[in-house]
Amino acid sequence: MKLPENARVVIIGAGIHGLSTAWHLAREFRASGQGSGGDIVVLDKTSIAAGASGIACGVVRNNYYQPAMRELMAHSVEVWESDPAAFHYHPVGYLQISPEVMREDVASIAEQQASIGYESVFIEGERASHAYMRELFDDWQAPGTTSVLHEKRGGYAHNGASIRGLADKAEAEGVQIITGVSVAGFRRDESGALTAVHTDVGDIETDYVVLAVGPWIERFWTMLDLPQKITVRDTEGVEHPDVPMWTFWSLQEGTLGLDPGVQRTSSGEMPPVVHVDSDEPLYSAEDGSLITDSMWGIYYKPDFNFGGIQGGASPFPIDRPAAEVAVDPYGPASPDFIVGESFAHMWTSALGFCQTRFRGTLNQFRREPSGGIGCFTPDNFPVFDVVHDNCYVIADSNHGYKMIGVGALVAQEIMGRAQALLAPFRFGRYDSGDLHPTSNSPFPWS
Repeated sequence: MKLPENARVVIIGAGIHGLSTAWHLAREFRASGQGSGGDIVVLDKTSIAAGASGIACGVVRNNYYQPAMRELMAHSVEVWESDPAAFHYHPVGYLQISPEVMREDVASIAEQQASIGYESVFIEGERASHAYMRELFDDWQAPGTTSVLHEKRGGYAHNGASIRGLADKAEAEGVQIITGVSVAGFRRDESGALTAVHTDVGDIETDYVVLAVGPWIERFWTMLDLPQKITVRDTEGVEHPDVPMWTFWSLQEGTLGLDPGVQRTSSGEMPPVVHVDSDEPLYSAEDGSLITDSMWGIYYKPDFNFGGIQGGASPFPIDRPAAEVAVDPYGPASPDFIVGESFAHMWTSALGFCQTRFRGTLNQFRREPSGGIGCFTPDNFPVFDVVHDNCYVIADSNHGYKMIGVGALVAQEIMGRAQALLAPFRFGRYDSGDLHPTSNSPFPWS
């Protein structure tokens, strides 16, 4: 497709956020009589779903300790539920299985889910929790669990197929999706507003730009001359200067080459996504050696799209300045940030810790490259905000795939209607100290 000379809105990134925003904004234009999808161009330097969205584990959950995240996720789950077939979405539910140190946190999540009408079941106490899990899976054995939060909504979707479903919806509204075009910079007027997008095949004049670039956000933040280090005021009012705006984490995900049907419930049904956090020592299923005596966590689910049992564990930070981290080649194509033997060993041992059906499965771990990197904000939660007057930044801090509904809210903000669900995620919170509360989870995003 030929690059147009101008477009009312240019969206950069053909992943979950870029395509969701394009689809919803096109619908807003049509419904209001103020334009059409033909006024919107989506650019991607590679292809649809070529970045983080295309290799995401695909879990959709509302298991957040932070009230703002819970409300935002409830909204996103409604979008997933609006067309499960097009989004390749499986609403099987989600299990959060936790030790005593997390019980109060998870109880708070359950209570606030109930307050917003998000259906879940909360089980407390070690005996009751074990019995509940045994009813679901007759081989459940994980010790040390004192709470189970069973979200009846949520589940998982098939990464790339979901994004292509979004692309189909956007194109049906007239949106132009142009791939194989790299953005090199921007032209700005005297006030700083963006007036054109520079690409490797020419310029596009525009009135508005949306950045939905996932782990490439640090690169575009630099293009826009935005600060690489900031002062963060914590909730006690203490200022922390020179905090890096962006850090990269190596994501730990992989797949067992088993029949996905092996994970069906005791009654033969499709199982919920299973997320286990534990403070029990984790020992190797291969030689009995200690893997860790610190808090650890895993998640897993069947993958009927590609076959196997898919899941992951806590990511770890990449110990180098963000500007020195090579995002390209991305994901499995990277020679640096892919999972290795240590992840395979830990994850399969943890699976066997939870269910006997997974004992001794290390030799069935798929050895092809897997994983990727995520670009995180100072507090590990998203930034949704406008910079330079007419550039909307969607920086999801690796929460992206499940947040399919963010595009609908951003579209409304572009139309001039401020959205309360996005207000807690403004960049200004780092200066005001209105940060999100932190939990005892081993995951930086929970």
